[in-house]
Amino acid sequence: MPQTGEEEDDDMIYTCASCTIHACVSGDKEKMPANCPMRNTELMERAKAEYLTEANKDFYVNSCLVESEGYCQWPRVREIVEFAKKNGYHKLGVAFCTGLRNEGRIACDIFRRHGFEVVSVICKAGSMPKETVGITEEQKVRPGTYEVMCNPVAQAMLLNEQKTELNVVIGLCVGHDSLFYQYSDALCTTLVTKDRALAHNPAGALYCADSYFKNRV
Repeated sequence: MPQTGEEEDDDMIYTCASCTIHACVSGDKEKMPANCPMRNTELMERAKAEYLTEANKDFYVNSCLVESEGYCQWPRVREIVEFAKKNGYHKLGVAFCTGLRNEGRIACDIFRRHGFEVVSVICKAGSMPKETVGITEEQKVRPGTYEVMCNPVAQAMLLNEQKTELNVVIGLCVGHDSLFYQYSDALCTTLVTKDRALAHNPAGALYCADSYFKNRV
C-alpha cells in the first residue's frame, strides 16, 4: 500500500528525479505516485513546523524574497549580498580554495563594497603536508613535491572563532566542502562549486552526459 505517513515503511525509496507527474508542483495530490514523499504526511508536518520556528522563519522568508526580487536578473553573488542584507548580517566568512584565490579576492571586494566585514580563510591554512593524514607519495597530485593538504576543518574553526554570521564557500574540493559545512557554526551558502575540467560549471557534464561526456561520467 502507498505510504500514508501513519505507518513506517523502511523499504520506501523516493525517486523524485525520475518522476514525470510532479504533483508537488501542480498541487494535484490525487496524482501522487505510490512512493511520493508527500505521502509521508507526518514528516511533512514536522518540516513545516521547522519553517515557522524563530530560528528559521525570517531566514527562509528572506531567501524567498531574494528569489522573487532578483529572479533571472541577479547573479548568485548579488543574491548572497541581498540575502545577507535582509537578514541583518554584518560579518561574512569566505572559505576559498587556493585554486580560486582570484575569485575569492573579487568576491570579498564585492562584499566589502556593500558594507560587510569579511573574514576570509584559504584552504591551505596550516601548511600541513598531505603525509599528515597518510597520503603516500604516489597518491599526490604531483609526486615528489611538497604538497599541502586542504584544511576545511581549520577553515571552519577559524571562521567560528571570528563569529561570522554567514559563511560563503568558493571552490572547496568534493568532500572538503562537506567537512567545512559540518564544522561551521554559521549557516553556509556556496558561491562557486569547483569543477576543474569544466571551468567550474559542473552542470555542463550533466547537459552532455549522453553526448560528449557519455563515457566520462
